[in-house]
Amino acid sequence: MKKLNDAILAIKPSQTLAISSLAKQMAEQGCHVCNFSAGEPDFDTPDLIKEAAITALRQGKTKYTPVAGVPQLCKALSAKFARDNGLDYKPSQIVVSCGGKHSLALVFQTLLNPGDEVLIPTPFWLSYPEMVRVAGGIPVFIHTTADQSFKITPQHIERLIGPATKALVINSPSNPTGVMYTPEELRALGETALLHDITIISDEIYEKMVYDGQRQVSMASFSKALYDNTITVNGFSKPYSMTGWRLGYTAGPEPFMKAMSALQSHCASAPNTFAQWGAITALEQGAASVAEMVAAFDARRRRICERMRAIPGVKCVIPTGAFYVFPDISSFGLDSLTFSTRLLETEHMAVVPGAAFGADTCVRLSYACGMDEIEEGMTRFARFCASL
Repeated sequence: MKKLNDAILAIKPSQTLAISSLAKQMAEQGCHVCNFSAGEPDFDTPDLIKEAAITALRQGKTKYTPVAGVPQLCKALSAKFARDNGLDYKPSQIVVSCGGKHSLALVFQTLLNPGDEVLIPTPFWLSYPEMVRVAGGIPVFIHTTADQSFKITPQHIERLIGPATKALVINSPSNPTGVMYTPEELRALGETALLHDITIISDEIYEKMVYDGQRQVSMASFSKALYDNTITVNGFSKPYSMTGWRLGYTAGPEPFMKAMSALQSHCASAPNTFAQWGAITALEQGAASVAEMVAAFDARRRRICERMRAIPGVKCVIPTGAFYVFPDISSFGLDSLTFSTRLLETEHMAVVPGAAFGADTCVRLSYACGMDEIEEGMTRFARFCASL
């Protein structure tokens, strides 16, 4: 066999595989591993959504759909954008894909030419850089710290713009930090991108998970110019606990979406048919389930942050969205992988090293677990930190 695709060979293996493998091995041996690594809600998909998909199966809705999704779902998403985000996206401006990851991968492949640069704030969701590289682009990282609340400013963007800069990725609320930009901060970033004709890719997958009276605002909603310059990506995994259903969606300027749909036609044909009918019900009837889940996450967030901030040597930015906390553990003199490995080995607690997200001074904990697990896990975390 001849040499494989260089872009694929260059993909970096996950830095968390060794820890995940060790955690599973410990669990199989009977250890109680407090697992704070999961990036998915611990709630089941609401029954009304499952029943809608079951009904669709029984009705024979098991064949291919139009490439961009069943018309009824695209229409429901158009209504959702108008209702929740103040955005006027026609159904023809929406493409439903096989999960938020698939949506983002298609966006980068549709947008980028070889050598195009994409600005990515750190800490970043770990798949962004690899998706950019596979699409032929070059990730350019905008570094932030806990002292900056992990937020970039227009000045950060200005310093890194070059002739090859094509796009800027914004993820608010953020994975892994849980940080969310205020509407004023978001508008300022958008206007800076406009000045330099930089396309904005706005990943809004955690839009429903916001706390402390904060309000998530879509980048494309600020002005007609930003509407025309923004590609909005979202999905069903997080708000409706539909991670295994694999449904994401993208909205943007019609010429872009037409090109993206053409690409999808050759690599996926169309997303899962009966799952799409469940998604319609999620959009139309799932609000109460979302509110219940978010309230539970908020209580967990408050408790885990309270306990984290009581640990000497740990610096913790309070998250206002998503379901992650991203403490800075640099005062202990260990890189994030060493810290995470030793924490697992000695206290049987699994966290994700910050190096996976471009921030080796931090670790990520997901509070998508029960309150009892949070109490026990934070006792172990505090004991470990005290031993260093």
